[in-house]
Amino acid sequence: MLTAFRRYLETWPVRVFFGIMVVSFVIWGVGDVVRQIGFQTWVAKAGGETIGPQRFQDQFQRAMAQAQRRLPQGQDVTPALRRQVANQALQQLFGQVAMDNELARLRIVVPDPALRQAVVSMPAFRGANGQFDRAALDSALRNNNISEPEFLGMVRSQVAAQQLISAVSAGAAAPALLSRRIFDFEYEKRSAQMVELPLAAASAPPTPTGAQLHRWYDNHPWLYAIPEYRRVKAVLLTPETLEKTLTVTDQELQAYYDSNRAQYVVAGKRSLQVLVLHDEAQAKALAAKWQAGADWAAIQQATKEAGGSAIELDDTTETGVPDPDLAKAAFAAPTDSVSQPVKTALGWDVLKVIKATPGSEATLDQVKEAIRAHILADKAASQIYDSANKLDDVLGTGAGLDKIPTGLGAAGLQGTLDASGNTPAGTPAPLPGSPELRKALIEAAFKTPEGQPPAQLTEVTAENGPSSYFALTVESITPPSERPFDEAKQAVASDWTEAAREREAEQSAAAVIAAIKGGQSLADAATVAGLTVRDSPLVTRTAEASDMPPALQRVLFSLEPKEPTMVQTADGFVVAVPDKIIQPDPKDDKTAYDDVTGSLTRSIATDLAVTFDQALRARAHPRINQTVFEGFVNSQ
Repeated sequence: MLTAFRRYLETWPVRVFFGIMVVSFVIWGVGDVVRQIGFQTWVAKAGGETIGPQRFQDQFQRAMAQAQRRLPQGQDVTPALRRQVANQALQQLFGQVAMDNELARLRIVVPDPALRQAVVSMPAFRGANGQFDRAALDSALRNNNISEPEFLGMVRSQVAAQQLISAVSAGAAAPALLSRRIFDFEYEKRSAQMVELPLAAASAPPTPTGAQLHRWYDNHPWLYAIPEYRRVKAVLLTPETLEKTLTVTDQELQAYYDSNRAQYVVAGKRSLQVLVLHDEAQAKALAAKWQAGADWAAIQQATKEAGGSAIELDDTTETGVPDPDLAKAAFAAPTDSVSQPVKTALGWDVLKVIKATPGSEATLDQVKEAIRAHILADKAASQIYDSANKLDDVLGTGAGLDKIPTGLGAAGLQGTLDASGNTPAGTPAPLPGSPELRKALIEAAFKTPEGQPPAQLTEVTAENGPSSYFALTVESITPPSERPFDEAKQAVASDWTEAAREREAEQSAAAVIAAIKGGQSLADAATVAGLTVRDSPLVTRTAEASDMPPALQRVLFSLEPKEPTMVQTADGFVVAVPDKIIQPDPKDDKTAYDDVTGSLTRSIATDLAVTFDQALRARAHPRINQTVFEGFVNSQ
């Protein structure tokens, strides 16, 4: 068999067949290898430059480290955040490549002295003395996993890029016409004559019939609907609940008081009149004149003629007096007496104490409770994360909210509320904690299925201060329903009456508007309607006006002179007519006009820089190897 097979291999047809097979395998195999290598050895390309995996990984890892440092304590990185950071890192690399290519094309370089000056002037690398600190630079490089040559290269590129961007945006200038239009828009002032028609002043309508009330009820079902209610059981861990399990010893109170004693001491203050002279004899003569009864004005003039100076110090502390010898004498002198000349670094001084306010010192007993609250808050802030981890571990075992151990600082609550956080009685549910915690708990209550046990804590970050945590389960759900007419009848009658008053006020306001459009002045139309005209203050479009309804301020600047308008407010209606219209003049308010021009110029310069950067990126034709990029994004 093998002999026959070898004999066939010696024939030309078989040799040709195997030759074709070999060539095919070579072509397909090499193609696969080439494709595989090509797609796996670059992440992106831009401007004729390849961005390899290592370069992208370095940029991505640094960006991720910065993003993680900004996350609240205990919060994990989400896939969405990884993707966002990866995209930003790649876009930064595209920008660097495009900018570096342009800098090379224009032959823009940064000399070593300029590079050194840029580094040593960075605030992040200054020590306690305000000078450049090499140790601070080394620490920053280690923390960001950047070598010194790499960092210097980045700074060199940034300085060169700033030179180029500055040149591009240097020619930015705000067009005079545009500056004037914006200036006129922002600083035009208007006032109005207006009459107010409050709903409370409208006459009471006749008592509604049953049919009218039923019709109102049928036409406004949403006003009388009973919302969905959920009965919730929850456990909360907040700084306040944790504080209740903590204690503060007397030793801690004393230690805090001793280390912060300065803030409990109020220094004494004195108001002084001081003469400063260069000659002791002149000082003695003026002191005698002052002691004899000369008033302060006369003493000031005499001191000036003697070549000295007379100064006043109001409510100054001992450390606030410019000379220590003068301060010692001032705080030892009695009130309303003129001192003998005192030798100071400035010469010879004569002083008079006009007013003395004694100092004071709060004792530990007086500030004990405030100190206790401060220490408890600090302890709770430092321990709440550990307590949250322990509480999370308990929930992870499947234990229900009824089996939360005591001592962790958590508090339980149970109650019924709607999606607005109100109880069936219409009052806000008594939920403890910050507004952020209240909002998060209510939202979670209306997203959680009924009966679902809590698997873990939910963290809620506060705008200021430590986070809070909660876990909840929804015990029951009461679906929304309609309140029967008989139960809602009183509310229906009140709403119907209020609507009737509103219609009457609106009709009265419309009548005033019609009279003005018919040729009457606002004053005449108001007199006929029994209303009083009031002049508003001058206002601009954007500045808050305390004596004009915001709704009127919004439409006032769209009106023609003497054109009436009507706006509705929370209390009724207002009919107004523009009164004064003052166009701003740059000559009268040059500072404001220069501010507008400067702001507009900076905005144009920024737009030029952004447009230039976008043009460089577009010219670099960036391409992304999506397969490799997704590998970085999805790797953990």
